[in-house]
Amino acid sequence: MSAAPARIPESLLPLAVPIGDLTEYYRNPRTGDVDAIAESLRVNGQYKAIVINRGTHTGRPNEILAGNHTWAAAKQLGWQQIAATFIDVTDEDAARIVVVDNRTSDLAGYDSDLLADILEELPDLDGTGYDQNALDKLLDSRALPDTIDLPSDGAGTGSMAKLEYLQWGYLQWSTIRVQITAAEVETLNAIYERYLTESRSDLGFGWHLLQEAHTETAEAPAVGVEAASGQDSPADGAGGASDEGREDEDA
Repeated sequence: MSAAPARIPESLLPLAVPIGDLTEYYRNPRTGDVDAIAESLRVNGQYKAIVINRGTHTGRPNEILAGNHTWAAAKQLGWQQIAATFIDVTDEDAARIVVVDNRTSDLAGYDSDLLADILEELPDLDGTGYDQNALDKLLDSRALPDTIDLPSDGAGTGSMAKLEYLQWGYLQWSTIRVQITAAEVETLNAIYERYLTESRSDLGFGWHLLQEAHTETAEAPAVGVEAASGQDSPADGAGGASDEGREDEDA
């Protein structure tokens, strides 16, 4: 990879040191995704300093205690400098710092729904450490909304009805996924099956779905389109239909 200029914000520039003056911790138990960190540095720049032990007590000068993989990623990008803070601790304290810096990260968790919301709101996933497959898994793990009790079934029987909207599947384009109804999934599946019969392949189905009016499928149950909160109607986009875990097509 060709060298890229270090992206260190002005507030961290006073902490910048030559990257070649530092050495990785001699027995780091952590393995990291250097490529993902390099992508973050490329997109976001360095947003926090790494931590260096001066080595007066250990005999190992300028050894990295926190940020070994950030340092490796910066080297991979060809950076000449990196922002760092310095401490001077014994071997025992250095070991504790290395272990706890990794362990506290392991102990952390996520609000998966909130994380998915944040990722969906971004124009792209560059520099997040997530790709579309990872985002899809977060979206698939979302709990479906409860059914809604209606005061009447509309048939004059006096019975209540269940409005089972947003229960069956989704439409997706780019990073946006909108849940859709059972009837809408049936309509999409009918279009898909007809396309598969005529084409003997599903190649180009997404384009077909976007370009055709599909009025010939009007015999499918008519159901009002409900969009996921904050999203446009699914009729405005196009993508895959999922029936209880089945994903027919992503446009």
